[in-house]
Formats: sequence, C-alpha cells, structure tokens
Amino acid sequence: MAIWQRGLTGRSYTGARIKPNRKKKKRELGSQPTHTKVGEEKRKTIDVFGGNTKIRLYHANYANVYDPSTKSCKKVKIIDVVENPANVDFIRRKIITKGCIIKTEIGNAKVTSRPSQDGVVNAVLIKE
Repeated sequence: MAIWQRGLTGRSYTGARIKPNRKKKKRELGSQPTHTKVGEEKRKTIDVFGGNTKIRLYHANYANVYDPSTKSCKKVKIIDVVENPANVDFIRRKIITKGCIIKTEIGNAKVTSRPSQDGVVNAVLIKE
C-alpha cells in the first residue's frame, strides 16, 4: 500500500470541510519505513524531496552515548534493545527507533536521534 506525504482532504482551522481540487501526484509518494536493527553496520544515502539527501541506517553496531554526570560522549557497543514505546514487537525484532531504551556496555541509554533518517544512533545514559 502506498504512503502519501500530503493530505489533500481534511478540515480548515474553522472546521469547514476542504475538498480536493486535484488528484494525488506521484512525487508526493512517501517511502517505506526503515527499521534500524542491531547488527553489522550498514547504511545508504538516498535522495529525497527538494534535492536533499538522507542517510538510511539499516543496521547499527555502535551508539554515541552521552553521560550527563561526566558530561562526556563515548562510542559504545549496542548489546540489545530493552524497551521500545513505539511498538512492542520492535523489542523482539531488535529494532531501534527514537525513544527506545538500548542496553550498552556502560548501561542502559535512551535513543535521542532518528537512526533511519539521521544515519547515526545517539543516546543519553539513564541512571538506574
């Protein structure tokens, strides 16, 4: 099923119904979601709307983890996905999204970047 980026129908701010004045265009088609998994690092650069580029991260081995107590950032190995509020099934499949909790060598960390769009996993260490 196609993913559309632009809403042609809906309501105005006053609540009036907006009728579409044209049909959908091929250029408004979105892409399938990239589910970043734990594994050997793999990324790809893609062209997006407006002549811009995005770096898709398909597999990630390491994360840049910021430690608030020491105010330093370290590159550490990702061991597992502990919790993911986006989807319960993502924990079993080891999919990393923004807001998920990952288990690293130095402790649990919360992901603050969007790996499927930024191309990197940034996280903040959680005190336990």
